[in-house]
Amino acid sequence: MTPFNRQRFALSTLCRDLPAEWPTLLVLILCYVIWFLSLFWSVKIGWFCLLGATLAITLHSSLQHEMLHGHPTRNTVFNELLVFPALGLFVPYRRFRYLHLRHHRDTYLTDPFEDPESWYLSAGQWSRLGILARLLLTINASLLGRMLIGPALSVYGLCRSDLKLIRQGRRQVALAWLYHFLGVIPVLFIVFKLGVSVWLYLLLVAYPGMSLLMIRTFAEHRAAEKVDHRTAVVEAGWLMSLLFLNNNLHAVHHRYPRLAWYKLPDSWRRESKSILTANNHYYFKLGYRSIVRRWLLAQREPVKHPIE
Repeated sequence: MTPFNRQRFALSTLCRDLPAEWPTLLVLILCYVIWFLSLFWSVKIGWFCLLGATLAITLHSSLQHEMLHGHPTRNTVFNELLVFPALGLFVPYRRFRYLHLRHHRDTYLTDPFEDPESWYLSAGQWSRLGILARLLLTINASLLGRMLIGPALSVYGLCRSDLKLIRQGRRQVALAWLYHFLGVIPVLFIVFKLGVSVWLYLLLVAYPGMSLLMIRTFAEHRAAEKVDHRTAVVEAGWLMSLLFLNNNLHAVHHRYPRLAWYKLPDSWRRESKSILTANNHYYFKLGYRSIVRRWLLAQREPVKHPIE
């Protein structure tokens, strides 16, 4: 295919995909508008308006998740450009995309070595940890702990492993971080120009935005012998479902990873019986309230993977 034909094919693909994906585009526009207006109003009215920007960051992360799964278009470059501004500051989109697609190798879900999104450690990894590290990871195994220190532990682990890869000559990892820093620049410029302290943005917007995301990821997977038993379904109200773009229906998403977020509820309603049979009823009918009641302060599972 010649460069001209490739360009024409890409343009025709965009024209075909975009109209059908209007819900994603609408939410994307609303996300950026809410983020900007929340920062603007926080200076004019009060800092409590920053809550809107925090919610926008959580939503933006969910939108990034949609983009890496091929929405709203099949053009990966175009999708990346849509979420290029790094509102959340901490995680490069390209690293998120690479690691999350590796996570979707369902055979390895929760595996301490093969699943990049697993919080479990092997027996050997656990035995080599010091007292402080064990304490932090034990605290992190409760919902409150995950929200308070989970983002810091996650970013620290990513930076540590990526720095090692960069030193080993992994150019793609270095390039992902370079693009990320380019995406951070316009975000911090807008924050600064609107008169919001960068430190305030870090502590009261970006970090809490990632903390809210930890609510979704906290119980979405568990250690189990059978692969299908490892992924949960959480019934949620409209706000949490919107923030997470229905990814709370996580077993549905893992069954149909290419399905757009706004189609997941229909699939859940049609196939709920078979999905719950498959995942051994790993199901939270009362939504995140039941997760909060059970594990806000309690350790959900041991840090050391219970199945070796």
